[in-house]
Amino acid sequence: MDISDTRSNLSLGFNVHSISDRPEASGPVRTPIADDSICFQLDSSFSNDQSSNSASSIPLQLLEQSDNGNSGTCVEETELEEQREEEFSILGYPMCLKRRREREGSVVSAQKRQQHEPCSSSPMDLEARRMAVRAWGKQPLATIDPDLWALMEKEKQRQWKGIELIASENFVCQAVLEALGSHLTNKYSEGLPGARYYGGNQFIDQIELLCCERALAAFHLDSEKWGVNVQAYSCTSANFAVYTGLILPKDRIMGLDSPSGGHLSHGYYTPSGKKVSGASIFFESLPYKVNPHTGYIDYDRLEEKALEYRPKILICGGSSYPREWDYGRFRQIADKCGAVLMCDMAHISGLVAAKECLSPFDYCDVVTSTTHKGLRGPRGGIIFFRKGKKPRRRGLAHCQGDDNEYYDFEERINFAVFPSMQGGPHNNHIAALAVALKQVATPEYKAYMQQVKKNAQVLASALLRRKCRLVTGGTDNHLLLWDLRPLGLTGKAYEKVCEVCHITINKSAIFGDNGALCPGGVRIGTPAMTSRGCIEADFEVIADFLLKAAHIAIAVQRDHGKLQKDFLKGLQNSPEVIDLRNRVECFSSQFEMPGFDTHV
Repeated sequence: MDISDTRSNLSLGFNVHSISDRPEASGPVRTPIADDSICFQLDSSFSNDQSSNSASSIPLQLLEQSDNGNSGTCVEETELEEQREEEFSILGYPMCLKRRREREGSVVSAQKRQQHEPCSSSPMDLEARRMAVRAWGKQPLATIDPDLWALMEKEKQRQWKGIELIASENFVCQAVLEALGSHLTNKYSEGLPGARYYGGNQFIDQIELLCCERALAAFHLDSEKWGVNVQAYSCTSANFAVYTGLILPKDRIMGLDSPSGGHLSHGYYTPSGKKVSGASIFFESLPYKVNPHTGYIDYDRLEEKALEYRPKILICGGSSYPREWDYGRFRQIADKCGAVLMCDMAHISGLVAAKECLSPFDYCDVVTSTTHKGLRGPRGGIIFFRKGKKPRRRGLAHCQGDDNEYYDFEERINFAVFPSMQGGPHNNHIAALAVALKQVATPEYKAYMQQVKKNAQVLASALLRRKCRLVTGGTDNHLLLWDLRPLGLTGKAYEKVCEVCHITINKSAIFGDNGALCPGGVRIGTPAMTSRGCIEADFEVIADFLLKAAHIAIAVQRDHGKLQKDFLKGLQNSPEVIDLRNRVECFSSQFEMPGFDTHV
């Protein structure tokens, strides 16, 4: 008999008699058993055939008639009538047949519907919740946190009224700021496009893929031969991801020494042997240096040390080297010692994209960069890596024992970025970078980088005419190094004078001095003020400001001494400082400020 669609209003229950507890005069005590736990089992002890096996358990399905037409109006429990019961026995077990009245079934159906139907809210209750969200979620910063807003406004005024000459800083456009401060910061997207650990990333994937596409286009790269990762939080973390992905802890790396113009992330020890950066802590590093007389990299000495040291990664690029890099020579040395050739082009990436300097992509295996500085994007890092078939290079296979004819950098570097070193990428940063990279590919950006280079050369010439000493005697890129030791000044003292006069520069080690703790020079760059519209004539004026600041520093040091406390005291209420500060503010305020409006 087919009972698949059969419905009944009957339920079946067991009556369990407790002889010891119930009074003789009273009726049987009944303990209900849940319907879905009931089954019939035929016990062989009741059968005449003792040789037969016990029958298996047969589940009992109870069918209940549902009344779909009932509206399910709530009925108080006290209004329910008692259910009629009919008792009988099955195999010696007392059973009870219950008939529910139709009204009770309506109550049960209504309760079930209430459990599954979404709760409805009154219009007033929903509006109250909306207002609560608006109260914290849609108020401007000036209202929510006036203290922080006031500090940010002061920083805005400082940027507008000051002269920004730090070589690693720049100003971004309004579009970059909009993307950086957008709703994209709300989304988690660990992993790579198409392989995320979170859902809801279909548009985030498109944004990241667009950013990667624009990164390759900005640097004129073939996507069949180069890949890119845009998730690195900084160039320092990008560099460390390359080390982590391609070599093992305690393997050897070789980069430019920090006092010679290299970066700490390339591995650096203090003269006392202290390991400063993570690269020097987790990997063994032996730096190469510049010629102490010329300030240029000594390539012959570099090759000699590399062949003796045999680094797994040879690094070119630095943070304060004002000259071109001979990537072809680096390639030859890397091939001879069997090293991966990596370039950190953080400072010159804008010039590389604009083809205003030599390109590391012609020779290097891996190229890293920041995404701000010359690129005028958000603060972050980026990694380019070769892919596809390897070219035949002398010495590479024999030294490394690598029989693989294809590059395997892509998977190893991507895995090093995530999950080895980072969590989810900052999607707002990636979107802002995509905006900047779109601009990098334009003729206007190339003209901008050409002006950056011209301004640096004009500034260098102006300082040289004023008898200032520049490392290497000039510059090929966007920055120059001013050696202050002939003036009897330290970079730290001069930086402080410039700061109180609203000129921003940074102290920098000069090869042969006491290093980062007491650097003998300053690094000066032109990208930021060029972004504000400054040209050659403006940097002639800036050169005068810089020389005046040096004269103030010399006078204060002469009158108050070199101790920092006395030196700073001498700067307070100095008429020369006040005069230079006013001149600087008057000069700087005439130029437009990218990204935001300014108010006098």
